[in-house]
Amino acid sequence: MQTPEEVPVAVDEGPTLRRRRLAAELKKCREDAGYTQEQVSRHFEWHSAKVTRIENARVPVTPRDVNDLLTLYGVADSDYRDALMTLARLARHRGWWTDYKDVMRPGNFVGMEADASSAKVWEPIVLPGLLQSERYMRALIGSGRSHDPQEANDRRVELRMTRQRRLTGPSPLEFWAIVDESVVRRQVGGPQVMADQYRRLIDLAALPNVTFQVLPFDAGEHAFLGGSVALLEFPDVAHLDVVYLEGLAGDYYEEQPSEVKRYRLEFERLSTRALTPEASTGMIQRLLDDL
Repeated sequence: MQTPEEVPVAVDEGPTLRRRRLAAELKKCREDAGYTQEQVSRHFEWHSAKVTRIENARVPVTPRDVNDLLTLYGVADSDYRDALMTLARLARHRGWWTDYKDVMRPGNFVGMEADASSAKVWEPIVLPGLLQSERYMRALIGSGRSHDPQEANDRRVELRMTRQRRLTGPSPLEFWAIVDESVVRRQVGGPQVMADQYRRLIDLAALPNVTFQVLPFDAGEHAFLGGSVALLEFPDVAHLDVVYLEGLAGDYYEEQPSEVKRYRLEFERLSTRALTPEASTGMIQRLLDDL
């Protein structure tokens, strides 16, 4: 059983990471006590899926529920119990992104991104949202959401631009992006929009916390041909790292440590086949000069 010192309650963490920390602790406590999720649900006369949702961090859990669960699991350490109940209270706070729930994709990628310490992203079609200029994102959103009200699309742009503050704010996100060569050559919004976007890429690539690479056409086939991949990593809690896979048929989150490790290794392998950051920035400069 972990001690309270191993369950830090950091004041600068967001509610998503706190919820995921709490979920991991409660799952470990249940497994150490030898209970199945079904047995816990029957004991409290809960819906059969409630324990699963709690342990997957899909729903918030009240401090009272945490107290009852720890009592069932025979957890006697009062400091440890207090730490988890504090996590439960803090995890129920609203994150800034909740104001944009109406224009967000299902799931809580934005909340996890807000709490992550680093992100490794592969994009085969368009530039990652954190690297997009406002004009580029407006062209993309306007094309893909042409029938939506302008107000909704404006909010999508506002959300994406707010997310971008992670690159330059306090404790900036360590961001490593690899994009297919077709991404930087595809004309989105016309030459002027692309010129603006290329200049932004050059500026962002110069940040010490940003690594930008282009995978050239001649790199051939690779493990990520299926679509976009985002690996979010969290400070001091590697077992909470998550891979986000975005697709037309729906989004998927991979949280099994062995699978997350596999994706991390494949990303690092892909980076060795991509242009170096310096060569990638050089390509962007040449594309800008050719406009």
